[in-house]
Amino acid sequence: MTLPYRWAASALAVTLLAVAPATFAQSKKELVAKVIQLRQPAVERLARAIAMEPAQTALNAARQVMQFVPADKREALGKQVQADVKSFYDDTEARLRESGAKNAAATIGPILEEKFTEDELKLIVTWLESSAAKKYEQLEPDMQAQLTRKMVEDTKPAVEPKLRALEDTLKKRFAVYAPPPGASAPARPASAPTAASAPKAPVKK
Repeated sequence: MTLPYRWAASALAVTLLAVAPATFAQSKKELVAKVIQLRQPAVERLARAIAMEPAQTALNAARQVMQFVPADKREALGKQVQADVKSFYDDTEARLRESGAKNAAATIGPILEEKFTEDELKLIVTWLESSAAKKYEQLEPDMQAQLTRKMVEDTKPAVEPKLRALEDTLKKRFAVYAPPPGASAPARPASAPTAASAPKAPVKK
């Protein structure tokens, strides 16, 4: 006797539900791998932040030296320095991204596997795959930038006098090493180079 279509469909649905846990369930290692894959954009942001730090340090040092460069040479030299630093940044950021992709599983994976249960990992995967999580990740850099600006503005009145005092102290300590009169710097201070001559920070991708 042939089962009616609706009964047959119901029986098939029950059968699929019965085998689903065994067929479609992900192992803990698979869940960990999924979390790492979904967090790759965060690893790339970390690579950019790490690469930016030495690049910015190099630019700050260049700005300090720029005051000793003749005024008619600053613009050309500033462009050369900017290109050099950007080349360094691009190469370093690419290497860091590659390293992050290569090492995430071996470093983050064991922690996720040890500290989270399968059910917790499933919840994390569900969240990371959600539209809300994707929207949050898109907005996170802007939120962090706005918070950073606010923190700087809020602490500026207290920090700036201390920074000036530190600069004065360091000038006194290094006064003995000042260049001879013939090599004295132009009147413009290093902290305020012209827009054309000052090396600029690499643009974040």
